[in-house]
Amino acid sequence: MKKALVTALAVGALFAAGSGVAAADDTPPPPKTTHGPCQYTETPGEPASRPVPLPPDPRHTPSHGKVDVSVPTTQGALPLRLDRAEAPCTVQSFLHLAQHRFYDRTVCHRLTSYPTLKVLQCGDPTATGEGGPGYKYKDELPVDLPPAPTDPTGARRVYARGLLAMANAGPDTNGSQFFVVYGDSALRPNYTVFGTVGAAGLRTLDKVAAGGIQPTADDPAPVDGTPVLKTELLRVRPDCWF
Repeated sequence: MKKALVTALAVGALFAAGSGVAAADDTPPPPKTTHGPCQYTETPGEPASRPVPLPPDPRHTPSHGKVDVSVPTTQGALPLRLDRAEAPCTVQSFLHLAQHRFYDRTVCHRLTSYPTLKVLQCGDPTATGEGGPGYKYKDELPVDLPPAPTDPTGARRVYARGLLAMANAGPDTNGSQFFVVYGDSALRPNYTVFGTVGAAGLRTLDKVAAGGIQPTADDPAPVDGTPVLKTELLRVRPDCWF
């Protein structure tokens, strides 16, 4: 970064001293950030997988009530209940993406079946694990998850069966990818919990999990990878607020 900046300044100085022609400023504009408490911020290096604007970010982000979301999939229903009190910025973003049909016809790309990690990951239109909405926003981390009995250090917490949480690539990198927990999992509390999966959804998750993970040439019995049963979110629509 510093080397590129020094080179650009040197070229600018050369133009100013020599020909008198003004150097073009190739510095990209700073990423756009919303002005409300959620501060959704563009990620120019990771553009949106599907066109979608930044979410609304009102000064008073709705932080009370729940939203039921209907998610039919190719493997069965996956109803979700979003909790604004747990993660208002996350719920606001999720509903924004749903409104813009960002999640429609997207495939859940990752299934894990480790003894201490049992989740299905979705929300990437590219189905590669690399896609997102072209913006990021802050974590809203849980503070009340119980300690994982499998971790003697006490660092990990139980993400219980039925929880809905955001996937991320590090602190404050939430985008569109999320995971649903089909079996109690031990994780550091670094993932925003923003809702739960309904009973019908748990049956769907159990079906997908029972189908297993696609073997590869390097691993004939993987515990992390593409689900054998292709799980496509046909549409994501809020049903009601309460």
